[in-house]
Amino acid sequence: QVQLVESGGGLVQSGDSLRLSCVVSGLTFSDYTMGWFRQAPGKEREFVAALNWSGGMSYYANSVQGRFAISRDNAKNTVYLQMSSLKSEDTAVYHCAAAYGWPGSDSEYYDYWGQGTQVTVSS
Repeated sequence: QVQLVESGGGLVQSGDSLRLSCVVSGLTFSDYTMGWFRQAPGKEREFVAALNWSGGMSYYANSVQGRFAISRDNAKNTVYLQMSSLKSEDTAVYHCAAAYGWPGSDSEYYDYWGQGTQVTVSS
């Protein structure tokens, strides 16, 4: 059974930093591209960042480029999202997802999803 479990969300102030983690089990983690997506209340889910199996190729949404950094530790089956200079518009539930191959920002090609962790940024 494949499981993706996010953690690290919380309530922070504008300008603060936060690191999200996602621990994966039930699949060969190092074979998969990992992505982060987010969904704010009343809005569609949107892509945040993706990282290929080796960590050598990454891709970011324009809205987070330069503020967020995705990384992974294949020995720990964990992907991270370091978020800096947080803004109120970053408030959302953040989900990690796993995909075989390189789907980039296309959520349709991500096969496995976590339940999400809430990030709330107060201004």
